[in-house]
Amino acid sequence: MERPSRVAVGSDVRHETASAVAEHLGALGCQVVRCGAVDGPDTPWPDVADQVARLVAQRAVDTGVLCCWTGTGVSIAANKVPGIRAALCGDAETARGARRWNDANVLAIGLSTTPPDAAAAIVDAWLEVEAADADELANIRRITELEERYRR
Repeated sequence: MERPSRVAVGSDVRHETASAVAEHLGALGCQVVRCGAVDGPDTPWPDVADQVARLVAQRAVDTGVLCCWTGTGVSIAANKVPGIRAALCGDAETARGARRWNDANVLAIGLSTTPPDAAAAIVDAWLEVEAADADELANIRRITELEERYRR
């Protein structure tokens, strides 16, 4: 997997952290797809999570970043979309680990706890991991098996 170049960024409310994430990704040369309140009106968090998660699942973008007040709601909602492994990350090391060991494909960030500069560091860590650790591939396949087992 190459470093992501197309990234969907969504937020349920307009917030400086969400805007800073989108601007930071653009400055890194990423094509940014702005969802929900990042470039529009306030959007219910389940809806913006669905929008970003579907873009990732359909491979219209390489990865996604979702924001809501705690990050929990958007991560729960995004994880309902088949093929999505959303991880709520409050620091750079957790973001690296989520990509490396869990092959997470959507990053969730809490707006209430993450200032813009910290969000940029989390995003940078997320992007620096280009592929899941080969030693974890069997565990990652198990996640897909669980998803398929409980799909309705």
